[in-house]
Amino acid sequence: MNDETANQDLQLYDIEDLRKKYSRIREEIRKIFFGQEKVVEELLVCLLCRGHALIEGVPGLGKTLLISSLAKALDLKFRRIQFTPDLMPSDITGTEVIEEDLETRQRRFRFIEGPLFANLILADEINRTPPKTQSALLEAMQEQSVTHAGKTLQLDQPFFVLATQNPIESEGTYPLPEAQLDRFMFKILIGYPKQTVEEEIVLRTTVDKTTQIEKVIEAKDILELQQAVRKVPASRHVTRYAVALARTSRPNEENAPKFVKEMVAWGAGPRASQYLVLASKARAILEERWNVSIEDIKEVAAATLRHRIIPSFAAEASNVSVESIITQILAAVKEPTY
Repeated sequence: MNDETANQDLQLYDIEDLRKKYSRIREEIRKIFFGQEKVVEELLVCLLCRGHALIEGVPGLGKTLLISSLAKALDLKFRRIQFTPDLMPSDITGTEVIEEDLETRQRRFRFIEGPLFANLILADEINRTPPKTQSALLEAMQEQSVTHAGKTLQLDQPFFVLATQNPIESEGTYPLPEAQLDRFMFKILIGYPKQTVEEEIVLRTTVDKTTQIEKVIEAKDILELQQAVRKVPASRHVTRYAVALARTSRPNEENAPKFVKEMVAWGAGPRASQYLVLASKARAILEERWNVSIEDIKEVAAATLRHRIIPSFAAEASNVSVESIITQILAAVKEPTY
C-alpha cells in the first residue's frame, strides 16, 4: 500500500473528527483527573492499538479514578476487579451453576459470565493475586477469549485491560514474570503532581460539587479507529530505527554498546519492535499526520521498553535505573541513513 492509497483509506474514518473527539476526551477526563497529560495520551494510544497497559504509581495518585473516568468518556462497559490473594480464576472468567426447571424439574448447568466480559477492565493491584489468577487474565488479554468446560467464549470488543500495581509495597505480592509483563503494550508511570496541580486537586475535591463526565465516543467508533491505525504507513526508515532500538537493548547482540552488556541482563524482544511502530502510528493519527516519524518512536520508547529491559546485578548494585538505561540507548542509536 502506498502513502496515497493509505491516505484515501484513512479519510473514511475522518481523522479530523478523531482529533476533535480526542480533545474532547481529554477535556472530559481533565474535569476529574488533570495534570497528567502524558499519561492520558499513552492510555489512548494503547486503546487505538488494541493494546493493554500496566499502570504503576504509589497509592493516592488517582489511578482508579483515571481509568473509571476514561471508561465513562469512551462509553464502554466497565468492570473493576480488585485482585486479592484469595481470588480464583473462575472469579474473573465466570463459573457454572446448577439451574432447575420449575416445570420439568430437570437440572442443567448455566454459565454465568465473570467480570472479564466487558470492554474496559481495571485489574486493580494485579500483583496481589496468585500466578494462577494472573495467568487467567493474561490469557484473556492475549487470546481475546475465555475457555470454559472445553468451549471458547469470545470476549466483548473492544477489549482493553488496565492493570495497576503499587511499586513501594512488596509484602504479600506476586510480581508478574517477565514473560507475562511482555503482554502489556505499555508500562505507564504516574508520579506525584506538581505543587500547583496538587493545590488545584485539593481545591476541587474538598467542595460539595459533583462533576459529570459526558460520553464522547462509542465502541463501534473505537473498533473503526483501531483498524485505521494499522493503515497509517510507516517507512522502512522508521521501522529500521524501531528495530534498532529493541536490538540495542539486548546484551547478547554482537554490536551491543558496552553499557548494555554490563547493565542489562535481558533486553526487549520482537514484540517491543512491533509495539514501537504501532504506538507511533496511533500517535501520528492523534496529531493529524499520515505517516510515522522518528520522533514518534522516541516519544513512545520509554513506555514500550521499561518493562521489557531487565537490569543486571551490576546495574542494581550501582543504582542504575531502567529509565537511565533507556535514555542511554536512545542516545546510542542513531537515525538510519539508508
